[in-house]
Amino acid sequence: MDSDSSSAIAQQHRQKMQRRQEVQKERVEKASLEKGLIIVHTGHGKGKTTAALGMVLRSLGQGYKVAIVQFIKGAWEPAEKSVLTQWAPDQLEFKAMGEGFTWDTQDRDRDIAKANEAWQQALTYIQNPEFRLVLLDEVNVALKLGYLQVEDVLAGLSGKPDDSHVILTGRGAPQPLIDAADLVTEMTLVKHPFREQGVKAQPGIEY
Repeated sequence: MDSDSSSAIAQQHRQKMQRRQEVQKERVEKASLEKGLIIVHTGHGKGKTTAALGMVLRSLGQGYKVAIVQFIKGAWEPAEKSVLTQWAPDQLEFKAMGEGFTWDTQDRDRDIAKANEAWQQALTYIQNPEFRLVLLDEVNVALKLGYLQVEDVLAGLSGKPDDSHVILTGRGAPQPLIDAADLVTEMTLVKHPFREQGVKAQPGIEY
C-alpha cells in the first residue's frame, strides 16, 4: 500500500471516529435521568449469576450496601459466598436459602416453602432504603417452576426505593417480569463442555 492510500485510509478512520465520538457525546448528554433499575439476567447460557456478581462488586466498590439472596442454590456453600463475605459485614448481607436443585430435593412442597421464605427475606432488603443493590439469584427459576407468583414479585418490586437496583437471575424469566424490567440480558448457550464433552462441573468455573 502506497503512502497516499495509507494516508487516505487513516483520514477516513479519523473522520469516522470523530463522528462516532460526537454521536456518543450527544447520547451521554441526553441521558440525564437517574433511577433505580430492575435488571433481569435470563437465558440458557452460562454467566447470569457471574454478570450479576460483577455488579455486586462494583456497588461494593462504590461503598454501597448490598444484599444477595440465593433461591434454589444453598445446599452447598457457594464459593462466591466465601469470597464476598470477607467484605465488611455491615456492607454486605448474603443469604443462601435454597436446598439445592429440584431434582435433588424431590419435594415440591418443601421447595415452594423455601422459595417463599427466601422471597420474604428478599422483600426486607428490597424495601429497605439502606440497600442500594439487591441480587435475587435464581429467582427466575422459582417463578418458572411456579414456586413464586410473578404478580407477587412485581408487587414487591414496585415498593422498592426509587434509587435502588434489583437484579433477578435465572433461566425462564416470565414475560411480565421482562416487560417490567429496565434492563434485560439473555445469555445464549452456544457450546458447553458438560453436554459436548462430558466434562464435569469444575471449581472456579461453575462453583
